[in-house]
Amino acid sequence: MSSQEVRLRSTVAGFTAEGRLHTLSIWFILALRLMMGVAFFQSGFEKVLSGSFSASGYLQNAPPANGSPVADLFVTMGNTAWFVDFVNVAVPWGEVLIGLGLLAGALTRLAAFWGAFMMLLFYLGNWEISHGYINGDFAYMLVFLSVAAFGAGRILGLDAYVEQYEISGQPLVERYPWTRYFLG
Repeated sequence: MSSQEVRLRSTVAGFTAEGRLHTLSIWFILALRLMMGVAFFQSGFEKVLSGSFSASGYLQNAPPANGSPVADLFVTMGNTAWFVDFVNVAVPWGEVLIGLGLLAGALTRLAAFWGAFMMLLFYLGNWEISHGYINGDFAYMLVFLSVAAFGAGRILGLDAYVEQYEISGQPLVERYPWTRYFLG
């Protein structure tokens, strides 16, 4: 088994962070992608199969009961019939599609973005800060963002092949650089 360290360097807003990443880390990045894929696929699949998922009660009751700082927004969403109908479809099918995307490593950054967005909403809706501001929902949001940042779909995933698909003799991501926001 061969392993080494890879140097990383990034500058954002004038601040530079540097470090070294062990090449065995690739397996942990893959594990994070697959873990979140299984978790979201399973959660969404169970909701779809039950056919009885409804977000109305949650939106109207949970955030006010737990003191969420955006409780009024959630109550308004829960009292808006068309929005509840949308959420009743978007949550279960969103979880299924995010899970499938992560499991297959296809459109990974897009899937991870929407997973992080859902976890942000769950974090705000499930507001539980008695043990601090960091809880499971917040941690899952950061895992999704890590999966996206590391381009985890390139690790034994379909994104590695899609990115190299040639169009007029040029790899897709070179011909259309904006696709990097969805793939990887």
